[in-house]
Amino acid sequence: MKKILIMGLPGNGKTFLAAALAPLLDAVCFNIDDLNFSSENQIEQARRMGLLCDHIIDDGHYAIADFVCPTPETRKAFGEAFIIYMDTNESEDTENSFKAPLSPDYHITTQDAEFHAKILYEILKPHKEID
Repeated sequence: MKKILIMGLPGNGKTFLAAALAPLLDAVCFNIDDLNFSSENQIEQARRMGLLCDHIIDDGHYAIADFVCPTPETRKAFGEAFIIYMDTNESEDTENSFKAPLSPDYHITTQDAEFHAKILYEILKPHKEID
């Protein structure tokens, strides 16, 4: 899977992990903070972020999106992806709107971006086709 979602509450290290993983996979990164999306319609934001990533993977590259993506509905709108859930307990859900994913592809509970980036690279790295 070349479409990667790094999700979790603010302050859990999503952007640090994205920055560590992107050069290993030669991936394009999108951070919702950089794109200046409003917080009014999270489902539409997730859909747009997913479309941006889809365009990148259609060109043959990896795409990493790092944003909260707080509910099953926002994750569905983002689309099929390798989901990395950052759960380092560094922040609280003050609005009680965050719903943790039931079965992420990779669950992180420590803020060690370099360590996890290396493991994720081994999981996600391109495999050579055998003729």
